[in-house]
Amino acid sequence: MKHKFAVQLYTLRKECESDFPATLRTLGRMGWAGVETAGLHGHAPEEIAEVLRETGLKTAGMHVSVERLRSDTEGVMAEARLLGTNRLICPSVPHEWRNEQGYVRLREELNAAAAELRSEGFTVAFHNHAFEFDTSVRGRDALSYLIEPVLDNAVLAEIDVYWVKKAGYDPVVFLTPYSGRMPTMHLKDMTGDERRTYAEIGTGIIDFEPLLLWGERNGVEWYVVEQDICEGEALDSVRISLDNLHALADQLEAISE
Repeated sequence: MKHKFAVQLYTLRKECESDFPATLRTLGRMGWAGVETAGLHGHAPEEIAEVLRETGLKTAGMHVSVERLRSDTEGVMAEARLLGTNRLICPSVPHEWRNEQGYVRLREELNAAAAELRSEGFTVAFHNHAFEFDTSVRGRDALSYLIEPVLDNAVLAEIDVYWVKKAGYDPVVFLTPYSGRMPTMHLKDMTGDERRTYAEIGTGIIDFEPLLLWGERNGVEWYVVEQDICEGEALDSVRISLDNLHALADQLEAISE
C-alpha cells in the first residue's frame, strides 16, 4: 500500500513556487511514492519530468481546470505524457457555474473532454469540495450528479473524504457507489475541536482504516494527501501525514497476514 501514497502539491504551493525541483527532491527523500500536480509554477514539463525520474516519484494525476481541458487539450496531453500519468482531474467548479445550470454544463464539458481524450488513453475525474452538496441538480446533490456511476457518464470520482465529512456525510458510505470508478482518493484529516478544520493524517477525527480497506477492494490506485492550510511548516505537515499513513499501512498488512 505504501507505493500508493502521494501528496497533492497544492499543499506545498509556497514551497513549489519558491523552488519546485528542490521541493520534489525533499518529498522523494521523505519517502513519498508520488505527487499529484497543481500546475508547474513556470517550469517546463520536461524539467519537472526529469526531476521526477531522478527522485523516483510517480505522478498520481494532474489537476487541470475544465477551461484548460477544453481549450488546450493537446497541451494537457503532452504535459501528462511527459509526467507519466493518464489521470486528469478537474479540481473544482468555476464560481460562476455553482448553480444547477452550471453543474449540468460542467458534466457536459467534462464528458466532452473525456470523449476526446479516451482514445489517447486518458481518463477525466472530478475532485469535490463541500459546496457541491449545497446545490440540487435533477433531484440529487450536485456532486452525486457530476460523478453519477452510469454508462453515459465518463466523469470518474476523486472523492475528498474531508469535504464529504464536512458536508455531514459518512465518507465510507458515500464512497460505496464508486467502486471501480475512483482511481485516486483524496485524504485529509479534520480537527476534533469546534473549528473542524484541516489536520495532518492521523491527528484528527477521521478514521482512515475503513477508507484504505475500501480503496484496496475497489480499485483505488493512489491515496493522495492534501492539506489546504497547514498551521506550521507544510513540509512538516506532510511528513507527519506520511509517517502516520505508513504506520497504518503496516498495521493493515499485519492484520491481513
